[in-house]
Parts: sequence; C-alpha cells; structure tokens
Amino acid sequence: MSPGRRRWMRFRRNRRGFYSLVIFLIAFITSLGAELISNDKPFLVVYENKYYVPYFKSYPETTFGGIFETETDYRDPYFSEVMAREGNRAYFPLNRYYYDTINYDITGPVPSPPTRDNILGTDDRGRDVFARLLYGFRLSILFGLALTLVGTLIGIVCGAVQGYFGGRTDLFFQRFIEIWGSMPELYLLIIFASIFKPSALFLLILLSLFSWMGLSDYVRAEFLRGRNMDYVRAAQALGVGNLVIMYRHLLPNGMTPVITFLPFRMSASILALTSLDFLGLGVPPSTPSLGELLAQGKANIDAWWLSLSTFTVLVGSLILLIFIGEALREAFDPRAK
Repeated sequence: MSPGRRRWMRFRRNRRGFYSLVIFLIAFITSLGAELISNDKPFLVVYENKYYVPYFKSYPETTFGGIFETETDYRDPYFSEVMAREGNRAYFPLNRYYYDTINYDITGPVPSPPTRDNILGTDDRGRDVFARLLYGFRLSILFGLALTLVGTLIGIVCGAVQGYFGGRTDLFFQRFIEIWGSMPELYLLIIFASIFKPSALFLLILLSLFSWMGLSDYVRAEFLRGRNMDYVRAAQALGVGNLVIMYRHLLPNGMTPVITFLPFRMSASILALTSLDFLGLGVPPSTPSLGELLAQGKANIDAWWLSLSTFTVLVGSLILLIFIGEALREAFDPRAK
C-alpha cells in the first residue's frame, strides 16, 4: 500500500474528521451556487413565448411591457401581475432575496424577526439575513482559502531558504522575523484603513504580510534536519542544483506539518476577517460578512436571530475545520499504524 493511500485510510478511520470534511465540502460547494439559491432575479422568464435569463443579462422594464428603460425590478407588483397572465412564467430561486435586497413590505420596525418570507429575519436595513449569511459564508471561506494559500506559499519559501542554506542566511531571516513579528498589526490595519478604501483584496494583501511567519518555523526545522541526510549530500556530490534538491528531495518530507496545519490556519484566517469586519476595519459595509452581522447583533441585543444564526454558522464552520485538522494530524503521524 502506497504512503498516500495509507494516510487516506487513517483519515477515513477518523469518522469525526471524515464526516466533518464531507459536511464542510457540501456547505462550501452549495455556497458557490448562492446565486441559484438566494437571488431577487428569476433564473428563467417566459414572456410571450420568448425565453429570458436575467442571471446573465439585464433587461429593461420595456421588455416585459413596462414603460421604464431602467432594469426590471422583478419584485415589483407590476412584474408579478404580468407573470400571472396566461403563458407567462418566472422561475425564482428558493429564497427571493439577494444579499443587498431590501424588503420594503415589512410592516414593523427593523430588524424584523423571522417570518415565512424571511426565514431568518432581516437586519437593521431590512435585508434578508439568510441571504447575507449564505453570501457571507462564501466570502469567508474563499478569503480563508486565499489567505491560507498565500501565507503557506510564502512560509514554505522562506522556511526552505532558511533551513537549507543555514548560516548567515538563517541568522538574517530570524532577525528579520523577530523585527517583522513585533510590528503592531492591528494598528497598521487601522492606519491603512483610514488611508485606503478597504476591500477583500486589500485585507488579503495586508494579512498575507504577517500570516507566513508561524509556518516558516516548521518548514525551517524540517529543512535543517533534512539537509544533512545522506541522500541530500549524495545529490550535492553529483552536482544536483540547490533548487532541485529543495523541491524534489526535501520539500516532500517537509510537507507533513504544512498539510496538518492547513485547516487550523484556515480557521484562523476566517476568524481574522470576521474580527476585522466586527470592528469595522474589514470589507465595505454593503459587502455580506459574518463579522458585520455579529456587529449588528451586538448593536441590537433584542434581535436574537442576528447573533444566533451568525454564531451558529461561524462556530459550526470552525468546529468542522478543527475536526478536519485533527484527522489530518493523525493521518500524517509517522508513529500511527
């Protein structure tokens, strides 16, 4: 049995980690199709025996017999009246709200509690909480994946260079990491947020500058241990280049701590984005975000549906990632049988 298959069998034996991976993948793949689940536009309109796809193209109201040249408001009573005529059909997703759609039919104050129309209620602007949770979950996972990938790549490169060359190179990098790690990250975020317009890309770049340091230490230790092995010295004696030795011989053996720490690093990335959004230093207010919903829940204590639903999604995601990380750690444990 190959080492990869043996590790996969160990991972599957951990039922908690395996089923957590299945649930997480189902939730993530579902969120990728959020526009098909929660949207204020129908994915197909049949009008006078002609077919229209508002998902991919904007249609003025005149297309459906209206008088305005602006884009059709598919929640407007006029559009519903047109679709009620014989032969006309509009096929909407399960939840007829986009993440920024405001429900103007609410009769009471906002945030409004869960109803049949808004199954998780609305926020303080009348926007559907379920839609914002769905899109916010997708943003958080994609941001966590991107930050984890960028930080991991930088950490692998820096740790590999430190561990393989050692000496002054390692000493220089260690002193640089000590200085760079002492930088006040939160204060830098506050300063840059006041200068530049905050966005997910801006946060990704800024957080990537600090997220690689923890992983580089583990990669450095693996390369320090492996560079004195006989097969590495034999490759050097044969004239094999340093980059080839690092990539082909040392990197595969140094990937164990990288892979086992990936779920934990991803959960830390999701928490970082949520915390910044909660403090108002993250993505713009109109962007769906778990941290922004938590901030609304804090500002509206009586609106329990805001805090409870967001807390459930956030904590559930982090628990799944932790279980996956524990299963990976057991699967890559060299002492396991």
